[in-house]
Amino acid sequence: MKQIYLDNAATTKVDDAVLKEMIPYFNEKYGNASSVHIFGQQAKEALEKSRKIIAKAINAKTSEIVFTSGGTESNNFAITGLTYANYPAKNHIITTKIDHDCVMNTCRYLEKHVAKVTYLDVDSEGFIDVKELEKAINDKTFLVSVIHGNNEIGTIQNIEEIGKTCRKKGVLFHTDACQSFTKVPIDVKKMNIDLMTLNAHKIHGPKGVGALYIKEGISIDPLLHGGGHERGFRSGTENVSGIVGFAKAVEIADNKNVKKMEELRDYFISKATKIEKVKLNGSAKNRLCNNINLCIEGVEGEALGGYLENEGIYTSTGSACSSHTGAKSHVLKAIGKSDKEIASGIRISISKYTTKEELDFVLEQLEKIVKKLRKWSF
Repeated sequence: MKQIYLDNAATTKVDDAVLKEMIPYFNEKYGNASSVHIFGQQAKEALEKSRKIIAKAINAKTSEIVFTSGGTESNNFAITGLTYANYPAKNHIITTKIDHDCVMNTCRYLEKHVAKVTYLDVDSEGFIDVKELEKAINDKTFLVSVIHGNNEIGTIQNIEEIGKTCRKKGVLFHTDACQSFTKVPIDVKKMNIDLMTLNAHKIHGPKGVGALYIKEGISIDPLLHGGGHERGFRSGTENVSGIVGFAKAVEIADNKNVKKMEELRDYFISKATKIEKVKLNGSAKNRLCNNINLCIEGVEGEALGGYLENEGIYTSTGSACSSHTGAKSHVLKAIGKSDKEIASGIRISISKYTTKEELDFVLEQLEKIVKKLRKWSF
């Protein structure tokens, strides 16, 4: 049976070119980048070359890139590190009701101890109102954190406008760009971004490696204390092979693949929404090139996913990071969906490897399974 993987918002296949680039750093150039001998210096050279590639991709300085274990660590580092660097003089954070769980839960943790948090509403497509953001900023606000491309519904916020507002009001702006990086052009200077979270495994790189862009001059407390790696920002021996793979994934990212995914996304949405009572979640216009999120009336999303899996088709009902908890999607709730609609949600996320032939097969199976499940529900 053919396997069709459509859960690329959760993770992606490692590109062959990325794997090839990584392998020597496991068994040939396997030194610790902090060591002064030749093995260590080989690792250090690879580390700094990778840092330069990633910095260039977002128009940052090489020194502004700090490597981490992934998006969750980077988001925790940004929010918690800034909180303790600014407390007690300032203690107010602003985020949104649709940010990733690792941002939401970090904010909830800090609320219990030192911070006050405002969670901005979004409209039916998942956009914040920048005027409401501006109103929410007060003299205790030190940070605004808004996800760039939403991991569930794919809505892309206007971070340039948000960054401009934050700069005008004198507060720091952090964005989680794990889903949007290499899919949407990002220029940290033009967009007035002070901190930005990135990771590798959403862009055909390895798991367990990410980065935090920290604008030069920003005061932030480290999360991890130890030998002072990453210029004291993040102690711990660097994952050199993973970082090399991360940089290679960034280097080979191609706008042609973005265009291809956009075309396949729009093709699938146009066909799927012709099925009776199937509705698109998120913005039809400003959405990630690989994201399709649907509510299918009269069908349980989990049941639909199970039947699709029986046909070799792998999808999800929301964020992979929170799927094990069984919690309802806070994102769909925030855009005004009822509990019944939330339960009917399914996320299909494509990649550069997805083909039209695969999507045609999925559409065929989707229509059959939806009819079957709706028949059984009455």
